[in-house]
Amino acid sequence: MTPGTLAPRLPSPLEEVTDERFARHGVRLFLKRDDLIHPDLVGNKWRKLAPNLCAAAGRPVLTFGGAYSNHLRATAAAGRLLGFPTIGVVRGDELEGRPLNPSLTRCVADGMRLHFVDRGTYRRKSDPEVTTALLDLLCPEAYVVPEGGSNSLAVRGCKELGEELRGVTDVVGVACGTGGTLAGLAAGLAPGQRVIGVPVLKGGFLGEEIRELQRAAFGGVRGDWSLEERFHFGGYGRVPGELEEFARDFEGRHGVGVERVYVAKLLFGLGVLVGEGAFPPGTRLTATLTGRP
Repeated sequence: MTPGTLAPRLPSPLEEVTDERFARHGVRLFLKRDDLIHPDLVGNKWRKLAPNLCAAAGRPVLTFGGAYSNHLRATAAAGRLLGFPTIGVVRGDELEGRPLNPSLTRCVADGMRLHFVDRGTYRRKSDPEVTTALLDLLCPEAYVVPEGGSNSLAVRGCKELGEELRGVTDVVGVACGTGGTLAGLAAGLAPGQRVIGVPVLKGGFLGEEIRELQRAAFGGVRGDWSLEERFHFGGYGRVPGELEEFARDFEGRHGVGVERVYVAKLLFGLGVLVGEGAFPPGTRLTATLTGRP
């Protein structure tokens, strides 16, 4: 079986929502519903995983993630649905032997084999020596997918997201973890359209990683894009009360589930930017829903 047999909903729907916090500044808000692409391979996970799974051609897949990684969950689900073995290398050897959280429990239920490594080893996961050692230990014939699924194949897969938005919006917002979705999205848009990325991690390192991903995928930097570094709320997985309150309010207003780790930070950040006058009246602003609760 190939990913295409899973009948993804593509192109994903584009919905306009009326929100006075945006409307009073003359900004029209749209939601790009990548959260509706597939019930198990949600949002950008589909766009990034599908080309990699085609390249794997049924071989076991080894990939990386933290204890709450949506990427690990999506990879495990793909293995269950398409019938190939999956191995998840998990950051944090202190987690081994402890009760699994719901995210990792789901991975195991979908057939993923988990291997915990210390944080120092995890930071060096891209080093050829570390990768080779993991493959020798776990599955020498496995196809390796990087953390978050972000490689040149994934970036080219995410280019289709930009192509789906050509001519129908002015600015696209997307939350960023590893930067692969933004790298492809920006390359697929038409001249005159631009992307704002909202990193969900602290660090200020993401810009160069996105440029490197674009160079690997397309031979050079592509598209008009920028990063807004102010809305990580303290780091990955941090959901303080202010953000939780905002997400619940947005869900109540629009009947759309708001994923907390990525999408809530994106929507909050876009609201702040609108309030600051970052977009002229008449702007069509699209928020990309890359996941769901």
